[in-house]
Amino acid sequence: MKKLFLKQIVFSLVLVSQISCEKEEIDTDLQSETEVSNADVDLRVGPWQRVFTDNFNSTGNLNQWQKTNRKDYNSTICNYVSGNPRLASLDNKECLELSAYRDGNEYKSGHVKSNWYFHPNTNEEYYLTASIKLVAKDGSTFKGFGQTYGAWPAFWTVQENNWPTKGEIDIMEGYSYGNYTRFASNLFYGTSTGNNLLGNSAERTYSVTEGWHQYEQRWKNVNGNVTVEIWLDGTRKSQYSNSTNSQLRLQNFKDHNIIFNLNVGSNNGIFDNSRINLFSKTYMYVDYVRVEKRTI
Repeated sequence: MKKLFLKQIVFSLVLVSQISCEKEEIDTDLQSETEVSNADVDLRVGPWQRVFTDNFNSTGNLNQWQKTNRKDYNSTICNYVSGNPRLASLDNKECLELSAYRDGNEYKSGHVKSNWYFHPNTNEEYYLTASIKLVAKDGSTFKGFGQTYGAWPAFWTVQENNWPTKGEIDIMEGYSYGNYTRFASNLFYGTSTGNNLLGNSAERTYSVTEGWHQYEQRWKNVNGNVTVEIWLDGTRKSQYSNSTNSQLRLQNFKDHNIIFNLNVGSNNGIFDNSRINLFSKTYMYVDYVRVEKRTI
């Protein structure tokens, strides 16, 4: 009986060992499958890569930008001068400064456009972000942007040649009305030069308080399906696809430059130009602008 019992014990140990080995092999196989699956995900979504940046350090320069000399397209009372954009400091931050102020019956201001341009190719995503503050000064006293009247700052991307055949994406357009403000994103597009087919159907308004804010554009192309999202301080404010308007063709949005400008007044009744009030000066400060891209 003892020999039989011992044989049963040995048989049980062998069986347990076989089961344990089989389980280990199964676990190993599952682990391998998991690793392969994760590897596939890593291949599908690549890491973010910085492709453009400007921190506007005071020891640097603005050689990544074109400084504009012309009147604003939407306001004949606003003259952009190349000497206006400059590097300055605000709130212990080194910044790009654009300033708008009265000059006789007109206003001088600043406008810069990046030399660098971009758009997402198939299965690419771009993430553009900038930190911006809008403010005014009456002598040495700071005033809120919302206390001014007739200021029209913007942060946007566009291909200006043959506009709007390669599209325009307005990440932020601000409008000051003396005791309140309006902010919006917008898109423009057309199949022939000078002919916007969208009207203002793509305008999406959102609220912005005084102070520094981070404005973002997320522009992606997934197997030819292009979408654009606008975010404010980490919260999505608008989303666009070709279904936004039957005339929209986001796949034709190409080779966009980045633009910061501070317009004053309007030609089309957005403001009463006789009421413009910028105090001594109204400012647009940009702490940084960054662009990253990844494969998706």
